[in-house]
Amino acid sequence: MIEFLDGIRASIHEAWLIPALYDLGLMAWEEEAFDWLGFALLGLVQIAVCIALCGGLELWRPVERWKDSAAVRTDILYTLLIRLGILPLAVFVLFRPLQVWLHGTIVDFGMVPPTLESLIPPLRDYPLIALAIYVVVLDFGEYWRHRLQHSIPWWWELHAVHHAQTQMTFWTDDRNHLVDDVIAAIWLGLLALAIGVPPAQFPVIVLVTRIVESLSHANARVDFGAVGERLLVSPRFHRAHHGVLSTEAKGVNYGVLLPVWDWMFGTADWNRRDYPATGVPGADAAIVSGGFLAQQVAGLRAALARLRPRSARPTREQHE
Repeated sequence: MIEFLDGIRASIHEAWLIPALYDLGLMAWEEEAFDWLGFALLGLVQIAVCIALCGGLELWRPVERWKDSAAVRTDILYTLLIRLGILPLAVFVLFRPLQVWLHGTIVDFGMVPPTLESLIPPLRDYPLIALAIYVVVLDFGEYWRHRLQHSIPWWWELHAVHHAQTQMTFWTDDRNHLVDDVIAAIWLGLLALAIGVPPAQFPVIVLVTRIVESLSHANARVDFGAVGERLLVSPRFHRAHHGVLSTEAKGVNYGVLLPVWDWMFGTADWNRRDYPATGVPGADAAIVSGGFLAQQVAGLRAALARLRPRSARPTREQHE
């Protein structure tokens, strides 16, 4: 599939992208534009699979039905911006020089991490096993990033943009503050670099992870049974994490792909019969029901307020 997408990318790059960049005088950005095009095509595949799989489940067994789904439409905008354009493009443009410098520095010092295949040569004959091991290690890192999002006050204010949705659907997976998304992208990228994930496997890992994450946010009465719930995060398991009683440091079910980390570290809630209401009680109305820009501004303002010393924060009386 990746080879098929690469073929499409090469065709679009030659027929459309290069002429457009040339006409605009932007040929210096050709490499970044080529990389972005790959992410955009991968994003299209993710969206198509999620609409077919998660959308079907939501129509079949919805947890909730709403008369007005304006909040869901905002989440769709998030998905289009994140999976097709704005974040990948921003990362390539802003962090490309840093990436080149970091890679060069690591190579100069002979610190390039070995891959699993080079450490365990027999794994070269079993690429799916190697891929599975990389997924497990990266998921462990994602579990702890998620816990930090809930335990560090300023980070929680950014993450609250995601949690404030009271009409949670599979589109909600991409409803995040852009600063939070950039932190997450750097976190995952550095961890992948540290453990030596081969560049050819990284897009596959991202594809699998994002589809499972979208499924876990689906507005669907779906669980994987007593055994399956402990093997893969389900919509029921993750909905408990988004429940109104699971906010900030009181959170449960932090696992992104694998519930085993919640099992090991005592943060699992196995109440399989419950599909709680979602949202953040007392959250700013702009974060709950505002548009994209209103949510981004309100989330950033709240995070900056948490960073100020307590003595510098206005009291409730001063605010009024």
